[in-house]
Amino acid sequence: MKTTSIMIVGVGGQGTLLASKLLGNVLLKQGYDVKLSEVHGMSQRGGSVVTYVRYGDKVYSPIVDQGEADYILSFEILESARWISYLKKGGKLITNTQKTWPMPVITGAMAYPEGIVEKLSQMADVRAVDALKLATEAGSPKAVNVVLIGVLSKIMDIPEAVWLQAIDETVPPKFLELNKRAFALGRDA
Repeated sequence: MKTTSIMIVGVGGQGTLLASKLLGNVLLKQGYDVKLSEVHGMSQRGGSVVTYVRYGDKVYSPIVDQGEADYILSFEILESARWISYLKKGGKLITNTQKTWPMPVITGAMAYPEGIVEKLSQMADVRAVDALKLATEAGSPKAVNVVLIGVLSKIMDIPEAVWLQAIDETVPPKFLELNKRAFALGRDA
């Protein structure tokens, strides 16, 4: 089997690390060799962050180069635009439609770009979801990460039961039911 590459991108504090651990757990359960990178970026200051997940029969490095990602899972729409060059031809971009304003927008130095989903859709296979709305419906806006994992699970060839078992093993018990609801809403999105 070839190596499959997934990038998880977002803004610090959105739960990219939990998403990558959950995804890694699922892939290990399927018998793959899995490599995860650490979060790169200003994760504690609201800056851009990226995590790499690669899996296959044998994986030598977690790093994904430009044009190599099979999937990009984006927690924020502007981060989708920032990282789109890493998606391979025929790859899939799953993005939250949420906007988190970067500092130049907050200070008024720049305007937040409009029409990002439309522009990205001309470049790639894009699945845009209002994950914040679904996470809030599940019980907490912090569950955006698991909503997006639910969306990803629907397009990967891995049984739903494996994903649910990984959630059981990865998410703290007091947040388990909330995250299972978020996952289900993502799968149905």
